[in-house]
Amino acid sequence: MKIVERVKALLGRDAVLEDTGAPDGLPRVAPASPDAVALLLGTAREEGWRVRVEGAGTWMPADAAADLALTTRRLDRVPSIQPQDLAATAEAGIGCDQLRQQLADRGAWLALDPPGLAGRTLGSVVATATAGPLRHGFGAVRDHLVGVTFVTGDGRLVQSGGRVMKNVAGYDLTKLQAGGFGAFGVIVLVHLRLRALPRVDQTLVLEGSREDLSRVADDITAAGLTLAALELFSPALARRDRWVLAVRLAGSAALVGAEEAGLRSATGGQFSALRADEAHAFWMRAAEAFATRPVTFRVGGLPDSSDDLLDLIQHQVGDEWVSASPGAGTLRWTGETTVDRLRRLRRTLAAQEVPLTVERAAWPLRRAVGHFGAYREGVGPLVAGLRHTFDPGNAIAVAVESEDRAG
Repeated sequence: MKIVERVKALLGRDAVLEDTGAPDGLPRVAPASPDAVALLLGTAREEGWRVRVEGAGTWMPADAAADLALTTRRLDRVPSIQPQDLAATAEAGIGCDQLRQQLADRGAWLALDPPGLAGRTLGSVVATATAGPLRHGFGAVRDHLVGVTFVTGDGRLVQSGGRVMKNVAGYDLTKLQAGGFGAFGVIVLVHLRLRALPRVDQTLVLEGSREDLSRVADDITAAGLTLAALELFSPALARRDRWVLAVRLAGSAALVGAEEAGLRSATGGQFSALRADEAHAFWMRAAEAFATRPVTFRVGGLPDSSDDLLDLIQHQVGDEWVSASPGAGTLRWTGETTVDRLRRLRRTLAAQEVPLTVERAAWPLRRAVGHFGAYREGVGPLVAGLRHTFDPGNAIAVAVESEDRAG
């Protein structure tokens, strides 16, 4: 029996999407429930099918070699929003914009601003752990998660914090899934930690040389201000003539007013405030730019290492399209590069125990380099062991490590 007919018999005829126009010709399966995802992956293990997992297709290129594509686009419900407890549960296929609006209607806010196009799904953001500038004030993606429910590569439905799997007792399954790129299962439900919707959201910017703005960022950090974001953008990314340091303040009117006064005091009043529409366009343009070039990666160092990391990036791959969060020590780059350059950069960073994560790239490069590779001795066998535990039949098509483990 052909794969398509087998899937239709399992999940119903409407589970297979017709006429998607995808150039690879793969059957695209859209399960309508977590149980349907479990049934599909369990069957894939039995039949020896390779499965590519997709969200909305706006971030990661949908080009991994596989027998079928599993899309989460029908998992788009929000089973629970509890604004009084600042908690919600949402299915992985819901669009981030749609979720944000539903939360705002209840006075709640998910303080995540992931890079990429507006159509990204929640599951994509969690699986790739792509936090944006708001990480400065509100933490990494995992800090917004109470737990996740996921399906293993052999069809087991697991809720983190609930069912304990053999050989991984005591392991934080939520952190494993956040940034695992689907290597350890398919996320189907996300249990979120929310915040109250800020009454005021203010953005201020300052243009200058990278060196001058880095010093200003140091002054701001030393002042101990409560900022939602502190981000340094290259001229091309900011669409300005020079580098731009952007500050975002969010909260009550009193809090934002006090922090803005503190910011101006610490920096000599150099920043200019953007109107609400200007601020929205500024952050959106920068976020979308990371999905329009062939390769995007992130680097995570110490808060005081941003300058050194920027120098290294500039030397090895250029700094035309780059942003950095000085307070968090993270850096994101996008552009064109090669397998050899990425391997060389990762080896250089590995000597400093600094991870380089390939967030998006075409499958040949992902397969050759791996999403995160092994930047510390002994990580490779650990990842391989976890992969075997959660996907013993290697059913999920993902490239977390390089093909030769040279990363």
